[in-house]
Amino acid sequence: MIHGMQPQPLPLEGITVIAVEQAVAAPFATRQLADLGARVVKVERIDGGDFARGYDTAAGGLASHFVWCNRGKESVAVDLKDPRGLDVVRRLVADADVFVQNLAQGAAARLGLDAVTLCAEHPRLIAVDISGYGPSGPYAGKRAYDMLVQCEAGLVSVTGTPEQPVKAGIPAADIAAAMYAFSGVLAALVRRGTTGRGGPVEVSMLDALAEWMGHPLHHAMHGGTPPERTGLAHAVIVPYDVYSTVDGGRVLLSVQNDREWRRLAQQVLGHAELADDPEFATNPARVANRERVDTLVGKALGTLGADEAVARLEAAGIACARLRDVREVAEHPQLAARNRWREVGSPVGPLRALLPPITLPGGEEARMGAVPRLGEHTGVVLRALGMTDAEVAELWRDGVVR
Repeated sequence: MIHGMQPQPLPLEGITVIAVEQAVAAPFATRQLADLGARVVKVERIDGGDFARGYDTAAGGLASHFVWCNRGKESVAVDLKDPRGLDVVRRLVADADVFVQNLAQGAAARLGLDAVTLCAEHPRLIAVDISGYGPSGPYAGKRAYDMLVQCEAGLVSVTGTPEQPVKAGIPAADIAAAMYAFSGVLAALVRRGTTGRGGPVEVSMLDALAEWMGHPLHHAMHGGTPPERTGLAHAVIVPYDVYSTVDGGRVLLSVQNDREWRRLAQQVLGHAELADDPEFATNPARVANRERVDTLVGKALGTLGADEAVARLEAAGIACARLRDVREVAEHPQLAARNRWREVGSPVGPLRALLPPITLPGGEEARMGAVPRLGEHTGVVLRALGMTDAEVAELWRDGVVR
């Protein structure tokens, strides 16, 4: 809290979101909304729920993807193929501010849950359709999983080594779509505050990831050739790569301009004469002599421990980083120093989770609610719609809800 001020409420307090969602793209988008105070009701299949629940059991018996993307939500398990189940969702949508879905292409429209249909029925509703390739065009009906879209968007072609293209180690296409859906909802809420009307929001994974391909895409379109795959090295800046240290560590450094090169040569490499050598003094010259530069830097850092290498680079004003594995990130000193870790509840007990990156000083801390078990809130949500215990029991008995 800022001194002397009462904390402000979370910005999405009072906003209700209904999500018919699965996998990563839509769940990650709606988790951002939940963290910022929205009530998010997650509608799941009765036969196992969101299939991301079954990806693995790494998080204390729960799936790591599901834990990451679904905290702070209410889980309602409903059979949308049953008219009574579909009616439950329609009644939920009628009182909602936002609806989000990422069902297979065409499935939402067949159920009458597509954005255009719902917004025509509810003018204040903001309805989001997340798809793989968009609602039209030759790819509209194609199955779209993260790695497939990474390939179609060209990300795989610029990631990896000269010999081997590789996918990103995180679901980049899903995350890109999720964050555009999240920001699209926020923008639509601002517009609704001005006009009083909601409206459809469309996001495709291909559109989102193609936008993220901006540098290599523009390089290829306007420069004639795409950047080469260079592993951890930068395609057009030298030195900008990872180097091994004597203790088995790996340190990445980046020289962004010729002033930094002079400092590197004088203070780290111990070769002051290279500072103004025409074969190294400019970035184009260093790119042309990449192997010689890498040999010089590798030899210098190879005599130092990782901590000493980082200290010497920082003293010289050279940007650098340790190449950390995932376990090391979980214990990162910067995250610990800034108190970024919290515990969230789950069906298997407390689990560590990072505070979301959006920090609002002077406001309440992000709401990091529990990860729900399948159908945990079905009864409560149905009764809040005005259903009697007998009506809820009937739906349960008939397998319409769980």
